[in-house]
Amino acid sequence: INNTFFFFPLRWCFRVELTQPPSMVVKPQESFSISCRISVSSHCIYWIRQPTGKALEWLGYLCNGGGTDIKDSVKNKISFTQDTSKKTVFLQGNHFQTEDTAVYYCARQSQ
Repeated sequence: INNTFFFFPLRWCFRVELTQPPSMVVKPQESFSISCRISVSSHCIYWIRQPTGKALEWLGYLCNGGGTDIKDSVKNKISFTQDTSKKTVFLQGNHFQTEDTAVYYCARQSQ
């Protein structure tokens, strides 16, 4: 998935790209990692998921300055890490069940 966002503040224009792998299949109880590459170095990345036929669900965020928050109901299942040299943030999952099946998105807040 390659999501491109355009921002138009006053007279300036810049583009931020977030890149995720297209898909993956994980068996129950397997560990996994989803990467999100960011084209800029300053960021807070938000993670969201959407199970089939259901609403979007906010999971949490990680800022490159160290700020982080994870929704209580998934704190025992996910964590966030980052590799600042590669401008990449990771959602790491453990102990997922079939009810965790969803499309997982990363997003960056506009500035």
